[in-house]
Amino acid sequence: MHVRTYLLPRPRPARATRHAPKHRARSLLLAVCIMAVVIPVSAPSAKAYAPAEPEQAYAPVEVVHTEQVQAGPYHLTVGFSTWPLRAMQSLDFTFAPDGGLTGKSGTLSMTGPGMKGGRREAGPLSRHPRKRDVWGLDIQSLSTAGKWSFTFAINGPQGQGTGTLDNVTVLDQPGPPLALSWALCTLPVLGLIAFLAVAWRRHRPSRHLAALGI
Repeated sequence: MHVRTYLLPRPRPARATRHAPKHRARSLLLAVCIMAVVIPVSAPSAKAYAPAEPEQAYAPVEVVHTEQVQAGPYHLTVGFSTWPLRAMQSLDFTFAPDGGLTGKSGTLSMTGPGMKGGRREAGPLSRHPRKRDVWGLDIQSLSTAGKWSFTFAINGPQGQGTGTLDNVTVLDQPGPPLALSWALCTLPVLGLIAFLAVAWRRHRPSRHLAALGI
């Protein structure tokens, strides 16, 4: 009597069990690499939030262009730290009357395109915080391109005088529009979020546990 012996084949591991760890490791490694490249590019520099050094906190005002205004008996020199002017570009303005500020006071009004009512009262003239011997505006910008006017009303020992600096040309904002710049900066972050969401849906742990019967 002959007894036949049958060898049962070895059970092969499930495909999901054999390949899942490798795919998950590759996906996680790729995600880490993308984050390492994208985050330094998209995030603002730490220097932008660092406090200014003592010598930089009170940087002197550098006037690169001047205009002359006659406000009644008072002669006024208007200085700009940047020239030509551009919309949304910050700069310093200085207003220096002949003979200094002693005994004098005044107000400033600015007229420009897009202003509600055509005029904005900037209020009384005050000393520039970083150039105390003259009046001025510290780190200001003009909102729109076009023709602007600066009107000065000065009171002093010789009475009151009014003068206007007309037709100051403000060019278009440098670089791409602000909305487009923000949109381009957010594209890498949105792409990374979409990639991580797709990778999680494909390789989430619950699916592999279900395949193993756990």
